[in-house]
Amino acid sequence: MPELSRETERGGAVAPFGLAEVSGPSMVPTLRHGDRLLVRYGGAVAPGHVVVLRHPFQQDLLVVKRAAERREGGWWVLGDNPYAGGDSTDYGVVPEELVLGRALLRYRPRRAGQRRPLTLLRWAVSAVRPLPADRSASRRLRAR
Repeated sequence: MPELSRETERGGAVAPFGLAEVSGPSMVPTLRHGDRLLVRYGGAVAPGHVVVLRHPFQQDLLVVKRAAERREGGWWVLGDNPYAGGDSTDYGVVPEELVLGRALLRYRPRRAGQRRPLTLLRWAVSAVRPLPADRSASRRLRAR
């Protein structure tokens, strides 16, 4: 099943930044279900970037994947979890116009049971992480 995201309401004007919520396992271990992403819409995409795109067959769904390689006709995108599916191995090259933007960082919300000081400190240290380009994405593509 593809990794679905919900785009937050951005009003009438097109904002350069927005938020998306991750659901599904296809980007584990990089992203987990419930993570929030800061997305730069219209930003330049390079191989290895985590991107938000419209699903090629159901364009009302937003998908979070890693841009592995630029090919003729668009981007080849892969999930970081090879067992989850729902990426270009299922639906082929994603046209450039369906790639909405690139995820800059992830925010992991605090769970309800996190109350102890040490647990809160661990959460605070790990809650926000940048999402740099993973250059090994094209190597994983060649290995498949």
